[in-house]
Amino acid sequence: MIPNQVTPLRVGMSAQRMPPPNTLVIFGATGDLTHRKLVPALFDLWCDGKLPVTFTVMGFARREKSDDVFRGEMRADAQEYARNKPDAVSERWDKFAQGLYYHQSEFQNAEGYARLAQRLCDLDTERGTQGNRLYYLATAPEYYALIVEQLGAAKLAQPGGAWERVIVEKPFGSDLASAQELNRQVLAVFREEQIYRIDHYLGKETVQNIFAFRFANTFLEPLWNRNYVDHVQITHGETIGVEDRGGYYETAGALRDMVQSHLLQLVALTAMEPPVSFDANAVHDEKSKLMRAISPVAGKQIDDQIVRGQYDAGTAMVAYRDEPRVAKDSHTETFVALKLGIDNWRWAGVPFYLRTGKRLPKRATEIRIQFKPVPHPLFAQEAVSGIEPNVISIRIQPDEGINLRFAAKQPGQAIKLSNVKMDFYYKTAFGAVPGEAYETLLLDAMRGDSTLFNRKDEVEVAWSLITPILDRWANLPSPDFPNYAAGTWGPEAANLLLARDGRAWRAP
Repeated sequence: MIPNQVTPLRVGMSAQRMPPPNTLVIFGATGDLTHRKLVPALFDLWCDGKLPVTFTVMGFARREKSDDVFRGEMRADAQEYARNKPDAVSERWDKFAQGLYYHQSEFQNAEGYARLAQRLCDLDTERGTQGNRLYYLATAPEYYALIVEQLGAAKLAQPGGAWERVIVEKPFGSDLASAQELNRQVLAVFREEQIYRIDHYLGKETVQNIFAFRFANTFLEPLWNRNYVDHVQITHGETIGVEDRGGYYETAGALRDMVQSHLLQLVALTAMEPPVSFDANAVHDEKSKLMRAISPVAGKQIDDQIVRGQYDAGTAMVAYRDEPRVAKDSHTETFVALKLGIDNWRWAGVPFYLRTGKRLPKRATEIRIQFKPVPHPLFAQEAVSGIEPNVISIRIQPDEGINLRFAAKQPGQAIKLSNVKMDFYYKTAFGAVPGEAYETLLLDAMRGDSTLFNRKDEVEVAWSLITPILDRWANLPSPDFPNYAAGTWGPEAANLLLARDGRAWRAP
C-alpha cells in the first residue's frame, strides 16, 4: 500500500489509533492561527496521550528567533488557549517543549528550504521521527503555491518508505478559476492523497455526529426525504463584527468566508446519500454527488433567491464601514441568506434555506429539519391551536446537541395539545463539551485519514455554485448598504425570502 493511502473506518478501534512518529512543519509559525489554535491543540493532544513521544514541531517563519524563544512563546499561547495549562502540568509541558523547534527563512528563499531539509533529516536521527512529515500552510493564501513549489524543489514532497502530507488552510481560492489554478499548482508537487484541504467546521464533534445521527438510527431513514420534510434551515450567526480582520474581510465577504465552505458542507452532510463505508473516498464521493445535484443559481435568479446585507451601527456597536481597514463606501456583504434546491429523487421540491451573518443577536450554528404538517386534522381546531410541525434541530454550537419537537396532550380531561421537546446535550450526556476541532483534524492528518477534509472535486463544485453570484454582485454593487442594524437578524429582505414561500426563519 502506498504510505499516504489508507482505508480508515471512523468508528471503533481505528479512531483510537496512535499516529506514527512524525514532524509537523508549520509555515507561518508566528501567526495568529499557530498561537491560538495549532499549538494549544497539539499540547492538549499530547496531554491526552494521543501523540507519539517523539512527536516534533518545526515552526517556519520569517522573523529571527531561537528555539528557546519560540518555546517560550508557545508556552504562553498554551497557557492562554489550551485546555491543559502548562503552569499546572509543567512536567508535561517540559517534555512536549523538547520537541519544539524554530526555523527562520523567507518563504521564497530556496536556501532556507535546503537548510530545512537538513534539519528535518537530523531530527529523524535525533528523535526517531522516521522521515514522516506533515506540512501545515498556516500563512496568508498568496503564499500557498510558493511554499508548495519550494517544497517540491527541495525534494521535501517525495515519499519513499515514509510519508509527506500537506494541509492547506481555507480559503482555498477566491473563485472557481483561482481554486482550479491552486489545485493545479499543488497537484504539480503532491499527489491528491497527500493533500488535506482543511475546513475546521468538519472537525467539530457535532458536525461529525450528523453521520451517526443519520446513519446509525433506523427510524430516521424512511423520514429523511421529500415525502416528509417540508424544508431545511441552516443558520450560522455571529454576534461579533470583523474585529481586526477588516483587511481580509474586505476581500472575502460572507459568501466566500462562510457559504462556499462551511454552509455548503453542512448541506452536503445533511442531504447526502449513505456512503457504502466510512472510507474517505466513499464519503467524498457522496458529498461531491450531492453538491453536483444542487441547482445552480445564475442571472436574475440570484436577485430572487439570494439576499445580501451589511451591518449598520447598533447599540454600542459601530457600522461595518466604520471598522478598521474597511472602505467607507464598502460593498462587502456581512450577511447572506439564500434558497437552494437539490435536483435528485430524495430532495426534489424541498427548499434549503441558508443564512449567515455578523453582528446578529446570537452566536449559534444550527441545522433545522422541519417536517410537513399532519395530512389530516384529526383533532378539533381549538385542541391544536398553536401546534407547529415536527422539527429536528441539530445544534453545532454552542450548547451542542440535538432536539426533537413534537406534539403531546396536556394533562387534564380536555384534549389540548402542546409543543414539547426531547433534548440531547453533549455536556449532559457525556459529561463534557466536545473538544477543539483542530485536535481532531491534526490527528486525522497524521493518521492519514482524509474523511473530514475536502477533496479536489468538492472544492471546485462548491466554487462553481458561488462564482456566478460573486460575478453578478461585482457588476451590480448593492445600492442600499448598510441595510440592517447590528444586533438584529439581518435585512428585512431575508424574511421576505421565506415569507414568499409561506415560511419563516426560526431563531436558533
